[in-house]
Amino acid sequence: MLDTDTKRRIDNCRDILVSKVPDPKSQVEQITIALIYKFMDDMDAEAEELGGKRKFFAGTYGKYGWSKLMASNMGGVDILMLYSEAIQKMNENPGIPPLFRDIFKNAYLPYRDPETLRSFLKEINTFSYDHSEKLGDAFEYLLSVLGSQGDAGQFRTPRHIIEFIVDIIDPKKNETILDPACGTAGFLISAYKHILDAAKKSTPLTPEEKKRLTTNIHGYDISPDMVRLSLVNLYLHGFPNPRIEEYDTLTSEDKWNEYADIILANPPFMSPKGGIKPHKRFSVQASRSEVLFVDYIAEHLTPTGRAGIIVPEGIIFQSGTAYKQLREMLVKNSLIAVISLPAGVFNPYSGVKTSILVLDKRLAKNRDSIFFVKIENDGFGLGAQRRAIEKSELPETIKIIKEWVNHETSAYDELRRDKPERKNILVVPKEKLATNGDYNLSGERYREIIIAHTQWPLVPISEICEFRSGLWKGEKEPVRVVKILRNTNFTKTGFLNLEDIAEHPVEIKQLESRLLKYGDIILEKSGGSPIQPVGRVALFNIPYGEYSYSNFTSRIRVIDERANSFFVWLILNQFYQTGKTEGLQKQTSGIRNLDNAAYQQLQIPLPPLEIQKGIVAEIEGYQKIIDGARTVLDNYRPHIPIHPDWPISTFEAAPFQIIDGDRGTNYPSKEDFSPAGYCLFLNTKNVRSDGFKFDELEFISAEKDHALRKGKLERGDVLLTTRGPIGNTALYDESVEFNHIRINSGMLIFRPDSANLSSSYLFHFFQSENFRTQREAIVSGAAQPQLPIRILNDAKIPLPPLATQQDIVAEIKAEQALVAANRELIARFEKKIQSTLANIWVVEGST
Repeated sequence: MLDTDTKRRIDNCRDILVSKVPDPKSQVEQITIALIYKFMDDMDAEAEELGGKRKFFAGTYGKYGWSKLMASNMGGVDILMLYSEAIQKMNENPGIPPLFRDIFKNAYLPYRDPETLRSFLKEINTFSYDHSEKLGDAFEYLLSVLGSQGDAGQFRTPRHIIEFIVDIIDPKKNETILDPACGTAGFLISAYKHILDAAKKSTPLTPEEKKRLTTNIHGYDISPDMVRLSLVNLYLHGFPNPRIEEYDTLTSEDKWNEYADIILANPPFMSPKGGIKPHKRFSVQASRSEVLFVDYIAEHLTPTGRAGIIVPEGIIFQSGTAYKQLREMLVKNSLIAVISLPAGVFNPYSGVKTSILVLDKRLAKNRDSIFFVKIENDGFGLGAQRRAIEKSELPETIKIIKEWVNHETSAYDELRRDKPERKNILVVPKEKLATNGDYNLSGERYREIIIAHTQWPLVPISEICEFRSGLWKGEKEPVRVVKILRNTNFTKTGFLNLEDIAEHPVEIKQLESRLLKYGDIILEKSGGSPIQPVGRVALFNIPYGEYSYSNFTSRIRVIDERANSFFVWLILNQFYQTGKTEGLQKQTSGIRNLDNAAYQQLQIPLPPLEIQKGIVAEIEGYQKIIDGARTVLDNYRPHIPIHPDWPISTFEAAPFQIIDGDRGTNYPSKEDFSPAGYCLFLNTKNVRSDGFKFDELEFISAEKDHALRKGKLERGDVLLTTRGPIGNTALYDESVEFNHIRINSGMLIFRPDSANLSSSYLFHFFQSENFRTQREAIVSGAAQPQLPIRILNDAKIPLPPLATQQDIVAEIKAEQALVAANRELIARFEKKIQSTLANIWVVEGST
């Protein structure tokens, strides 16, 4: 576990370098070189203490020893000249091993500032080499700054996901272990630690066994930079001669005949334009990297081999021939389990949805079923910052998969009985996966819904509803202008968002059968992208106006007098909320679509009409309470009662500085933004009415940050949005974790004079009704409303004494605590709704 002191020292090194070496990759290289330099001297010093001799800094290289650099009589320029010369010549040093010579190959100092180097080396001097776990963790933390997507589509795998996969695969000390796309060797190091920890609980490994273990672990990567970093990473974790090779796993045949007992990998998801051109020895002929990597791994396991592979969703249900062939091969030969991960696991680098394939060639021969697990909570929030949360499902998942592996048969009732926390387990016979020949690996596709009230008949949706696809062909003659509902108008709760509905001309002939009626249900049948889910439904409960629906949706109209349309909508919404529609998705030409025929055959319970109406009335009652609580949350604004003795100041004369963003020639372009980097670049979407919203974040490099003149936040600053969602505000205090933040257009920085104006008071003033009325009077522009700064200068702010400001803030916070209680009220009544629906059916799984 990385300790805070070591993390702080790594951060200090980066902060020292950033003004001279803004690129994160170059920072990592400079810190790596300096650490290895320091560690070689540490090892020489240790050898001398034990009666031996120096070997790294010996002979003509003795003048470069670390103590020479740190000598008190050395001036800054002298240090710079000596260190720069040393790192350039070190790869010729006959006293260092080939690994170290590779690290120093082409090394150089990219800046010539003596004071920067002196400060940097002083921080490096606080590290010492002892092969400790702390040191390895420090280097892995350093490598995490390279976590954004690489050129080949690599993503840094979160540590807890790596350890989760390793725990499931459970490598042993005598097994060979491979990662064919190893990156910085995270999987290999985790496997090594796993084996050492297991040995500590019984019989610790002997030095000979430990040495053999390090030679059994090897990896490949196509990138020479990744190879260099992984070599250092392994060395710092105790590998004297790490086995990492630069190798193109998909196009080279040199290592095709080499096999491994354990393969662990998160291979690249992306393929270059035109696809991969592999050799012909693969079982599946494909040009997609994710297909080829999974094929390679499956084919390069020993007869008793096991593997854990992270794959994108295309592997799970893509309809292309290569994908089907790959899944068939896996199901028949090696696949034992599929673990569905939440869509945000790779945030902030990617929102791509992934799964884990668990292969076991020995066990697969003895099992006639595949085990499916759906994980909804991996212990971290799914926003950009991935903050730790409670109730991770990973430990329980490890437990149940091991139970499944150790079970004598494919039966699993014993694993689930009286354990509602295991509701996301599913076991599907292989013959069921093969039914239509596509071997779809989406577990939810095979889940059966067992109805608690068996006296209520089950009917297919198509028996009581009429389906009509949406069609929008654009302007033709004759036409009628109507409002078009799209899937972007769907809310999470199954209602419609009417704030962004545009009117469009639609051909009357096409429109005649496609006007919506009160009580119709709109179904999302196409997601429009590879990652957007489908199957959501929205209730059309608008009693007036002409509306139609787009070609990404279908209309469902209840046509059977036995059914209440609101009740049917509740059931269909429950289908989506419980994941039933996940198994009905298919991917065509990179777009997610719903299997309409399969969806229409889903069966729903049909109680007597009066019971349906009673359920609807009960839920509507709960919904009214929820809507009322949301109204309180949406409409509460703090109010500051102004005392006549308080001075009132215009913004222009107020004790704060107003700072706009930079609009100069150095303003970042689209290519300058990335999901990770040195400086957070805020957009208006990152500021809400009650503070920051840290998701969908964009960063710029240190170089771009330093090129900008204005718009950099300081602690105590208050932000106000002037375009987009006008009037949103946020306080940049010590609770905000980012140290470098700049603002995009559409907002202003207010920097208070702390002797006269409290930042918290200003923040709450911007939220108050007092300011809202002024703000609305100032807003100008019909097409793009905004708050012009020159008119904003005339706005007024009351300035009570500082102590009074603090009292006002305390009072507002007390009010906000009461208002926030409405969120708990909403959560309680949403649970009541779910409980009512649970009385209609229970999802038990397949039988």
